[in-house]
Amino acid sequence: MKPTLKTSSKVFVAPSLLSCDFSRVREEVGEVERGGCDILHIDIMDGHFVPNLTIGPVVVAWVRKCTKLPLDVHLMIDEPIRHLEAFRKAGADAITVHVEACQDVAKTLGEIKRLGAEVGISLRPKTPVEKIFPFLDGLDLVLVMTVEPGFGGQKFMPEMLEKVKNLRSRFKGKISVDGGIDPETAPRAIEAGANVLVAGTAIFGQRDRAKAIENLRKSR
Repeated sequence: MKPTLKTSSKVFVAPSLLSCDFSRVREEVGEVERGGCDILHIDIMDGHFVPNLTIGPVVVAWVRKCTKLPLDVHLMIDEPIRHLEAFRKAGADAITVHVEACQDVAKTLGEIKRLGAEVGISLRPKTPVEKIFPFLDGLDLVLVMTVEPGFGGQKFMPEMLEKVKNLRSRFKGKISVDGGIDPETAPRAIEAGANVLVAGTAIFGQRDRAKAIENLRKSR
């Protein structure tokens, strides 16, 4: 049975495929799956909401064939409601959209739920956390960006942990952190209330992926 992303007391490790070697995606996915990760995080960028441009549903569908791990698809795209069905059909188990990117946030989140995926919302570092409070009751996860979205390898922004603390006092679901997460920053994020660690360079930038995943787990 494919694992779910439902809330638990466990801290999940989610390698970010943005940092993998796309010339050998099947091998990269296999290495982190055997290494004991829980989720695969897939960043989708459109060159408009963020300056970078990455992959689309076709690649997500190919990754889906490579693994039984849950796929957490993070849409950094304008008006994501236009593409939700395509990503769900491609194999996304969770879909996260940016509060800043939706003309109608409630409608967009409702459509994710209708499609049967877990419902996630994210916010840029400069966006006040209060902007997502009206939607918390309908969410499975909140993704707190600890760097500016759009590029991997950026420096962790510790001031974002106040958002995590604020959210954890109000939200019992999954709180994910993404950006500059490594064995040094992960314990601070967990202490603040995060329970999903999205890590790119800290995993795919290491030769031994299993050890890299273990090091994140031991950072608690």
